[in-house]
Amino acid sequence: MKNNYLFLLLLSALIVSCSSTNNLTMNATQPAPVYLSKQVQRVGIINRSIPDKKYEAIDTIDKILTMEGKELDKEGSEITVESLKSELEKTNRMEYVTIIDSVDFKQYGIDQFSNELSWEKINQICQQENLDAIYELSFYDTDSNIRYKAVTSQVTNAFGIKVPVIEQEATVSTLIKWGWRIYDNQEKVIRNVFASSKGITLTGKGINPVKAFETIKNRKDAVLNVSKNIGIDYTYRIFPYTIRVSREYFVRGTNNFEIGKRRARAGQWDSAAELWLLETKNKNSKIAGRAYYNMAIINEINGDLDQAINWATQSYTDYNNKLALHYLNILKNRKRTNQQLEEESQ
Repeated sequence: MKNNYLFLLLLSALIVSCSSTNNLTMNATQPAPVYLSKQVQRVGIINRSIPDKKYEAIDTIDKILTMEGKELDKEGSEITVESLKSELEKTNRMEYVTIIDSVDFKQYGIDQFSNELSWEKINQICQQENLDAIYELSFYDTDSNIRYKAVTSQVTNAFGIKVPVIEQEATVSTLIKWGWRIYDNQEKVIRNVFASSKGITLTGKGINPVKAFETIKNRKDAVLNVSKNIGIDYTYRIFPYTIRVSREYFVRGTNNFEIGKRRARAGQWDSAAELWLLETKNKNSKIAGRAYYNMAIINEINGDLDQAINWATQSYTDYNNKLALHYLNILKNRKRTNQQLEEESQ
């Protein structure tokens, strides 16, 4: 078994050392998940999630959860819309952001999307408040349940001796559910309908179930912290975002590829490209195809997608480099993405 393990280890190292390619990562900007024209500069936020009675008290613990739950839904939803307003203002994306408070908008005690507001109503609000669009917190709801189990703990008595005691362990699980809409009054289009949820679990111990529950002091703070992040996170759905993407490039074939690999690892990509460019004249079609492929890589790194596509195309069509075909599709897709980014920026 030991010999087999050593053999596999050596084989793995050999495969890695003999690989003809290395990996690199780079940043790539993606379009905003939600399109909202730059002409939308003034927005209002309405809260249609104010809770009503929805629980029946059964026992002492349930009464605690019920009383807290009704207020927690109200406070949580208010913090959510306030954090959205605050974050939108911080980004300077909007000229004006306001929270609109009217009982006409509210839908009581639900945890799912209610009917859309009519465009007549949306237009009326926008005219009254001089707005371009409206964000709607369509629903916000917290559901909690509690579980108990007996656990054995060690406590020190008056004589300094540790003795076992039976305690009750309470676990409170809270599921926060929310949903958003964005009404674009300029185009009369609902730009986004988005719903999500997040769970929070807290545990406490005590000599009886009530005491166990009372040891869970930070449940409210945890829920309100999540609520704040709900508003912050939704702010950035109208902004482009950056991801890391992985690419392969060739590092074997000639001495120039070996030197180019070391230059690339040192961050000297343009210097490495000088050597790859020389190898595009190589009489060996396999080597030339790899060089053309690498020239596509350096052009993508430098932001010239059109040239990257040209080099990758020749690598595949003229030299039958199979990896280049896959890469070509990636480049074309990225070019479409960039075109979409340009449209969104106008």
